[in-house]
Amino acid sequence: MASRMVLDYEALEAAVLGGAVLGGGGGGSMEWGRKLGRLALELGVPELIPLEDLSDEAILLTVSAVGAPAARTAYVRPVHYIRTVELFMKFTGEQIGGLISNECGGLASINGWIQAAALGIPLVDAPCNGRAHPTGLMGSMGLHKVAGYISKQVAVGGNPQTKSYVEVFVSGSLDVSASLVRQASVQAGGLVAVARNQVTVKYAKENAAIGALSQCIRVGKAMLAAQEKGAWQAIEAAAEALQGNVVFTGRVASVSLETAGGFDVGKVMVQGDHELAELTFWNEYITLEVDNQRIGTFPDLLTTLDVNTGLPVSSAEIREGQGVAILHVSRNELILGSGMKHPELFLALEKATGKEIVKYVFPDCILSEGEVKGYGS
Repeated sequence: MASRMVLDYEALEAAVLGGAVLGGGGGGSMEWGRKLGRLALELGVPELIPLEDLSDEAILLTVSAVGAPAARTAYVRPVHYIRTVELFMKFTGEQIGGLISNECGGLASINGWIQAAALGIPLVDAPCNGRAHPTGLMGSMGLHKVAGYISKQVAVGGNPQTKSYVEVFVSGSLDVSASLVRQASVQAGGLVAVARNQVTVKYAKENAAIGALSQCIRVGKAMLAAQEKGAWQAIEAAAEALQGNVVFTGRVASVSLETAGGFDVGKVMVQGDHELAELTFWNEYITLEVDNQRIGTFPDLLTTLDVNTGLPVSSAEIREGQGVAILHVSRNELILGSGMKHPELFLALEKATGKEIVKYVFPDCILSEGEVKGYGS
């Protein structure tokens, strides 16, 4: 049986570092993750509890940030995260038994810490996904397949001084609700705090990425222990902890990034000694090709790490001239939620990156015209 974990400063640093690796280019910044985590530890003593500590009927609420991390006008403050949960309970009347993160990342692995500390609601080790992902539907644990499910979502963010502050409550189908929250992030300057998609513990037992936050902490601790020996040793520690491999090293030749529709989208070219690697991203890294040969495809984990520091570098932070190692971890080695099992949700990745995705991840899948229309636009 999994045990409870008191979250302290050591766990915070490990969760941020390991989370950033599992962010795969997305998942928010380590800097903001540390800030939120430190504030949470000043407010109280948050505890990470296993899913089985709650009754099957208890209600879990997903907490996250939604938007484009590179947006220069993004404005989300700690109080916004707390307010989303307060407004969710106010508008829905639900009694929340536990909070779960939507994904893993430098920020995402800390999702729920400050809300748990401020509101006294347990943080549960069962995020929607054990790696970061770009769309809300991918972090909804397959709820789009549940007949009659009504998504309820609260988004808060923006700067009152620039008149971009918003508080939004949405109730409706998952795809429409997720799209409206994404648009709220645009209106707020690029980012919003979100509370959404109530589910029972029983549903999470079958669809969440159980134990993924503990995995972030284990990966982070392995890297921290190796850092004293050097940057490369920290990179190798991450690869070993996740059963992955460093598949390419080189210097960043170019970065193209555009913030559009609430996403960061673009590609990174990395020049090796004799080969050229291309990483496409839609917040997270989606594909890796070396000399036009596909090496990795989302939801495989693709992470860039700085060869001089051993630290993960997100798609929003990577810069031309930077020396990087590219870590690849097969999807089969990751703790993934149900959102990663539905091929129709991957069509949006193809449209965003211009790369074939579905045939690499679901080689035997043939999507109907209706599924293409419903999720590929």
